[in-house]
Amino acid sequence: MEMITRSCPLCGSSDTSRVFAEADFELKQLDSFAFASRKMPEYMHYRLIDCPTCDLLYANPLPCQDDLAEGYSEAAYDSGVEAHYAARTYAAALARFIGRLPDRHGALDIGTGDGAFLECLLEQGFGGVVGVEPSRAPIAAAREDVRPLIREGIFRGGDFAPESLSLVTCFQTLEHLGDPLEMAQAVRTLLKPGGAAYFICHNRRALSARLLGKKSPIFDIEHLQLFSPKSARYLLEQAGFTDVAVMDIVNRYPLRYWLRLLPLPQEMKRSLIATLDRLGVGAWSLSVPVGNIAVVGFKPEQTGAEP
Repeated sequence: MEMITRSCPLCGSSDTSRVFAEADFELKQLDSFAFASRKMPEYMHYRLIDCPTCDLLYANPLPCQDDLAEGYSEAAYDSGVEAHYAARTYAAALARFIGRLPDRHGALDIGTGDGAFLECLLEQGFGGVVGVEPSRAPIAAAREDVRPLIREGIFRGGDFAPESLSLVTCFQTLEHLGDPLEMAQAVRTLLKPGGAAYFICHNRRALSARLLGKKSPIFDIEHLQLFSPKSARYLLEQAGFTDVAVMDIVNRYPLRYWLRLLPLPQEMKRSLIATLDRLGVGAWSLSVPVGNIAVVGFKPEQTGAEP
């Protein structure tokens, strides 16, 4: 795996004096789920720098984009149930600002997985719905009528017409992008005046992350950066969005999934999950405030306000 150095991908700061953690990973220990969503954590990570300017925690050095793209393309997938729980949670939060959108035609979900959130958008009356997903396995698992709406590959702004979308979403994917600011700027170009960017990410400043330290599942080989409320707001404001708001998100998942995230030996977790399932309670769902945040911003109504 070729590693490359970088400055802070959000503010461009070259101050690398605050090392949060040195690199801790073994490539030979990675399996087909290493770049999969909602996997069993390996507790590996790259060298992490704490940016003193924008509060982003970012990997430096990090793998080259070609190596990452290959990892995501071939990743396995086994979290369809959890994806639908997450989609329902995120759809409920969308209700807080959906009335501000210019219309419900044109919606893009970046990192859509099996299209679970696309299903929610269709239920809420959106037309012109599309998803982008780099991994083949979740696309294959998509509902038959949703699969044609998903484009395989990484997000490229040039693949869509400017000012053609009312809503662009990106859930738990900002951490995986080589250049999150470039993506946010491209999203702004694609949105109609008054359209919204709606992103969800891990909060590295959350109580759960502070308590668990480097045993928190957010410190992961997939994550090239981790946001805080400050850096999430900074991202959208730097990209030219207005009325930026940061909201707490409380996720609801089955007990077996929450158990997967605990910092316990993997064999122990597998045994406990099997026990829960034998008792018939593994599928019981529970809402837990684990520190996820949503950041929402709007493209200015006046196109003359373009930076």
